[in-house]
Amino acid sequence: MTRRSCALYAVGIICAHLLVIGIGLMVAQVFRTLMHNRLKKEIVLVEGSRVFESWKTPPPPVYMEYFFFNVTNVKEFLEGAKPEVRQVGPYAYREYRYKDNVSMVENGTMVSAYNTKSFVFLRERSVGDPTVDNITTVNIPAWAVMTQVKDSFWKATMVSVWMNSFGSGLFTTRTVDELLWGYEDPLLARIAPTNPDVEKIFGLMYKKNGSNDGEFVYRTGQQNYLDYGRVVTWQGQSQLTFWTSNQSNSINGSDGSAFHPLLEKNERLYVFTPDLCRSIYMEFEKDVEVKGIPAYRFTPPRSVLASKEENPANEGFCVSPKECLGTGLLKVSPCRKGAPVVASFPHFYLADSKFVNAIEGMSPERTHHQTFLDLNPTTGVIVRANKRAQINILLSRIGGFPKTRSLNETIFPVMFINESVVIDDASAARVQKLLLIVTLVSNFPLIIVGLGGIMLVVFIILLVRARKQKTSAEDDTSYSPVNDKEKDDPQNGTYIGLTPKVDAQA
Repeated sequence: MTRRSCALYAVGIICAHLLVIGIGLMVAQVFRTLMHNRLKKEIVLVEGSRVFESWKTPPPPVYMEYFFFNVTNVKEFLEGAKPEVRQVGPYAYREYRYKDNVSMVENGTMVSAYNTKSFVFLRERSVGDPTVDNITTVNIPAWAVMTQVKDSFWKATMVSVWMNSFGSGLFTTRTVDELLWGYEDPLLARIAPTNPDVEKIFGLMYKKNGSNDGEFVYRTGQQNYLDYGRVVTWQGQSQLTFWTSNQSNSINGSDGSAFHPLLEKNERLYVFTPDLCRSIYMEFEKDVEVKGIPAYRFTPPRSVLASKEENPANEGFCVSPKECLGTGLLKVSPCRKGAPVVASFPHFYLADSKFVNAIEGMSPERTHHQTFLDLNPTTGVIVRANKRAQINILLSRIGGFPKTRSLNETIFPVMFINESVVIDDASAARVQKLLLIVTLVSNFPLIIVGLGGIMLVVFIILLVRARKQKTSAEDDTSYSPVNDKEKDDPQNGTYIGLTPKVDAQA
């Protein structure tokens, strides 16, 4: 056997092995499974893991923007006209958040922490100075007190007298800073000494700068990667007590800061939000890309805040038949000390059109008012997010308060927030590096198949060349007589001489 033949056989054997092994590994998805198992072990909430430090102190900058609705026709509205508002904002703040008092519990299977947030004003991102700019809006303390005493004629009469004496109207004009971080309200100051549950200071973000929402206990994800970051208890409770059904009171999903790796498009992501006093869910909308990182966009569908008629599962959020206001709204009075606070998406996005049409100045737009999460499906890392929510007050006629007699029931917008984050460049580079490793390892069988394909091409080339050389050798040798006539050998008979073939043209 010649060297050429040995090389041909060797190339053929190597080619066959590479193709068989590569295709076998691709079908069995061995390397993909190994890589996914590695991710499941590394993306856990334990000391020393790949994600633990960034979970405790997220590096990407978070920004909080506040938009207010300034009422321009208070007098006409109190006389029965359609309210008119003008959006003012944003007033932007850098939000610093970190996990405080982190400790492992339940033999290391869970971790407890407090989510502390603080805010620093950013003038360059804002439309004005919050300490100077005035906003005319609903007098929330007055409406909260009136709602509390509406069932008692004597209390309502007393509060009405107090309001007149203090000059407290149904609307108030305050600076942005006062509305956000607090001011002393004269009506609350009068009630506070006799009611320990009432504070004389009111602000939409009062006591929320440098504070937390209470203790969270999370699963680490070690036992099941799907439980990574899932909330087990909040403020010591595994179940809420605000609503009327177990399903509505369930604490589901994460707190919105962590999601398990290996996300699927068909899964529903749950997020527990203390601000709404409930869990909401998000569903896949589309594929996106942020800083070169592929991501799935998840958004809350209309059914999250749908009416009980449209989504029967939401009936548990109706404390009473009157508490169900319609699609797109959630009355959060049970967790706001009975105040007539209603939550929605900004400009009543995804809500019934009647709520949009009731207020002059509402213009819901998906681009500006949708809440969404862009998550890398391999790692579960948040690459971009916008949380948008609106605070409204339910205004209606209240017995004992003559000033409300001309009012129709109205869901009145006060303010909406836009909390946004985009992954920073350093974190993006780390994620891209990790994704590259995952891609290379997961696709290693393709590399083997590719090498096998190259060897197959080499084998075919060698085979063709060997065939051509063999044919040439056969064609270069032929049989011809020595002379034009056959020679006779008297002893041996006729013979034929073997001579090289001569070209006829030579």
